[in-house]
Amino acid sequence: STQPSRRRDKNACREQLRDADAFAPALPRSQPRLASERARNHASERAGELKLDQPIAPRVLRRRAGASTKITMALRAARALAPRAQQAAARRSMATEKEIAMRIASTKNIRKITSSMKMVSAAKLKGDQNRLAAAKQFAAWTAVLDEPATPLEELEGTAGLADHSVVVAISSDKGLCGGVHSAVARGLRTINARLKEENKTMNVIAVGEKGRSQLRRMVPDSLTTALTNIPPPYNFGYASTVAQMALDTEPEKTGAIAVVYNKFVSAIAYSPTLKTIAPFVLEGDDVTLTAYDADDDVLRGLREYYLATEIFYGMMEGATSEQSSRMQAMENATKNAGELIDKLTLIYNRARQARITTELIEIISGASALE
Repeated sequence: STQPSRRRDKNACREQLRDADAFAPALPRSQPRLASERARNHASERAGELKLDQPIAPRVLRRRAGASTKITMALRAARALAPRAQQAAARRSMATEKEIAMRIASTKNIRKITSSMKMVSAAKLKGDQNRLAAAKQFAAWTAVLDEPATPLEELEGTAGLADHSVVVAISSDKGLCGGVHSAVARGLRTINARLKEENKTMNVIAVGEKGRSQLRRMVPDSLTTALTNIPPPYNFGYASTVAQMALDTEPEKTGAIAVVYNKFVSAIAYSPTLKTIAPFVLEGDDVTLTAYDADDDVLRGLREYYLATEIFYGMMEGATSEQSSRMQAMENATKNAGELIDKLTLIYNRARQARITTELIEIISGASALE
């Protein structure tokens, strides 16, 4: 029993000497030698008591001391490089998070604007519907003079438009209302192409800045006049001005006069429509009216009034369609902004969580390296 006990004591002394030598580089710089010498003295005294004859493997101790030095140098290099890498990663993460947060804030502001515009359009739509109902009653008498309006989708050929016809395209000066103005411009482009196939021409009068800007690109050769900066709500005086402009456009050659506008169907639908006004025949057999003697300008004045009435009715239909389309467009924009905010918030949370995870990993790795 004495032999195993002495062997265990020898091994314990050797381990104490090795630990003392390996632990020395990691101690504070002020007292590494003192701590190492104390550990060696204690181990030597214990070895003397046990009467150890053989020295304890100095080669192994040198290896352990060399390995410890390399580890210490690696730790010092890691500590020197860690702050730089951590700062660079933090800058990248913070920049990304800041940009995403700015996009979220700007999208929220846009959502507030679109939501407000939707409510304003809903309020204006009610007023335009009331004015449209009154305009329908005002223009009811024109139905007995000519054929009803035709949707552009159902239009066949040139809709009876003769050469040098005048087309009044009704739009507005404001946008953010979906494809209301584009529908009128595309319809006129189709009519113009059909007229060119028959070697005919037409003169276009654009009402509204949005219609003018689009027709200038689609039918540049046919656009002759534009009337812009008309403040809403529209009235019969503006319609009379447009009617006079149409009558003054090549009066000797003018054939039919047509009005293209968006017909209000419902709060979510509208239909581009064309109304053709055939020219009045002022020449014919004289008929003596004994009950009433009409002046020569009666038919001319009636035609102008008829044309102004149709233009006024088209302006009311177009204004109502514009407000309904704007309300729908702003509702869709508000919905899309909310979805974009949700996506950006998810991306922001992921970036933030990745940054926090990286920082925790670096802290844990540094703490593990110091143990």
